[in-house]
Amino acid sequence: MNSEPGEPPQEACQNQVIAAYNREPMVGTKLQVTHSTLFEYAAPVIESVNTLHLEPRTFPFQRTISATIRVMPPTRMRRFCDLFQNITHHFEIVKPHTRLEVQSRLRVHNLPLAIPDRSREATKKDLADSSTRERTWQFLHDSNLIVHHSALWHAAVDLSEGKQSIHEQAEAFMHWIHQNFHYQPGATMVNTSLAQSFDLRAGVCQDFTHVMVAMCRSVGLPSRYASGYLYNGPSDLLVGAQASHAWCEVYLPHVGWIGYDPTNGTLADERYVKVAIGRDYDDVAPVKGAYRGTAHCMMSVKVSVEKVD
Repeated sequence: MNSEPGEPPQEACQNQVIAAYNREPMVGTKLQVTHSTLFEYAAPVIESVNTLHLEPRTFPFQRTISATIRVMPPTRMRRFCDLFQNITHHFEIVKPHTRLEVQSRLRVHNLPLAIPDRSREATKKDLADSSTRERTWQFLHDSNLIVHHSALWHAAVDLSEGKQSIHEQAEAFMHWIHQNFHYQPGATMVNTSLAQSFDLRAGVCQDFTHVMVAMCRSVGLPSRYASGYLYNGPSDLLVGAQASHAWCEVYLPHVGWIGYDPTNGTLADERYVKVAIGRDYDDVAPVKGAYRGTAHCMMSVKVSVEKVD
C-alpha cells in the first residue's frame, strides 16, 4: 500500500479506510445511541464540577454523523480535546440543586472491520520502528488502575507460548478471559482493583478489560482501554449492551488499533460504538465529577442503541 512521503504506513491505511465512507456511503452500519445519567440527591448540593466523555470523534472504521449533549439544570459547557484526543466536555453548576441529568444522543456510521493479513501475522518485531514506539509507548506501562500483578503475568506468559503473532496472543487472552471469568453485575465496584478482579474471576466489562489490557502490557503488547456502546441487535447474543461498554484495543502494525472484547469473546466490529480511549477507566469515564453536599445520592443510567437507516 502506497503512502505519501513521510506518512507512516499505518496512518496511510487508516486514512484509506476513512475515505471509504465517501466512496461507498451505503456500506456498513448506522447506529444511534441515547444515553441518560440521572443523579438524585437527598438534599441540595452545590459546586458540582463534571467532566464528560460522551461525544466520539471519527475513528478508523467509524465516522460520527451527529452528537448532542444536554445538561439539566442548564449550564454552559466547555468542549475540548484531552491528552488522548478524546472530545471532552466540562461544566460546573454552582447553585443548589437536587437533580443532575446528563443526556447524550449520537449517530455513527461504521464500516465492516477489515484486518489485513500482514497485520494478523505481525509480530512484536514489527513494533520496533521509531514511529510505532512513539505512538504506543504510553500504552505499554502501568497506569492508575492497571499495575503489575505476578499471577496475571504468569498467566499471560503461559497463554503466549507458541503464539507468534500479536493477533494470536491477543485472541488467546480474550478467549481465556471470556471462558474463565463470570459476567456478574454487582460483584465489583468502580474502584475494585485489578488484583481483586483477577482473583475473583467475576465482574463486568470494565474488570475484564482491565485484566486483558494488563495481560497484553505484561508481555510487551501495546494495549489501551476503549469505552463506548454495543449494539446487541435482534439476536440478543451479547452482554453489556444495557449500559456503556468497554473493551481492549491492541496495536497491530499496518492497520492500527483493533478492539478485542473479552466480555463477549469477539472482535469489536461494526456493532461497537467507540467514544473514548485511554490507559484505563479513569481516562475515559463517561461522567466523572464531584460536588459539595450530602453523600446520599441515587444514580440511574439508561442506554439505548438502535440500528438506523
